[in-house]
Amino acid sequence: CGAVPDTLLESELFGHEKGAFTGATRRKLGKFEIAQGGTIFLDEIGTITPPAQIKLLQVLQDGTINRVGGEGSVNADVRVVAATNEDLGKLSAQGQFRKDLFYRLNVFPVELPPLRDRMEDLPSMVDVILNRLRRLDFKEIHGMHPEVMEAFKNYSWPGNIRELENLLERAYIIEDSPVLTPDSFPSDLFAYRFCGSLETINASLTLAEARRKGVEEIERSY
Repeated sequence: CGAVPDTLLESELFGHEKGAFTGATRRKLGKFEIAQGGTIFLDEIGTITPPAQIKLLQVLQDGTINRVGGEGSVNADVRVVAATNEDLGKLSAQGQFRKDLFYRLNVFPVELPPLRDRMEDLPSMVDVILNRLRRLDFKEIHGMHPEVMEAFKNYSWPGNIRELENLLERAYIIEDSPVLTPDSFPSDLFAYRFCGSLETINASLTLAEARRKGVEEIERSY
């Protein structure tokens, strides 16, 4: 919904009659009519304008639609699935979204938790994304270095699934080994490590050199 200009949203959803506005040279069926007997998925539902909210409420209450510029009603036998990354309850309390429309849409809510709250799904998601990347790039990369997976589990994932996809795609492009290694990922992903473990210390360095390298790593991670 957010990708459609406000002036065209009603026409896109409910259709229009010939001559309804400048440029309307023929009748156009809206998405609700096209979805007759099936399902329409309204993404970013929180972005629609107040006039469109009123018309959508009418569809949900009466099961009918009115084309822009039309005189009669058209039955709309459609299942509506709506999605949003906004809290519609808060928006309606603030007067930015109609309460009656919110309650109509909120018949069977399904909340999808952010990635940071379902870390148990992370390995499966990584496998799915890597399988898709293999089909596109024909590289034989089958998995990740354990240190990368550990970093993934300690990361907060503010960008959710899109951020995971982007990180894996970037690493997949530049990786030369059969697994995705830490070198193929941004260093800030491993900020939780700070100094690293004792096993990573180069014993051939003097104490002063090791201290300097350790401080540099802490500063870079910070």
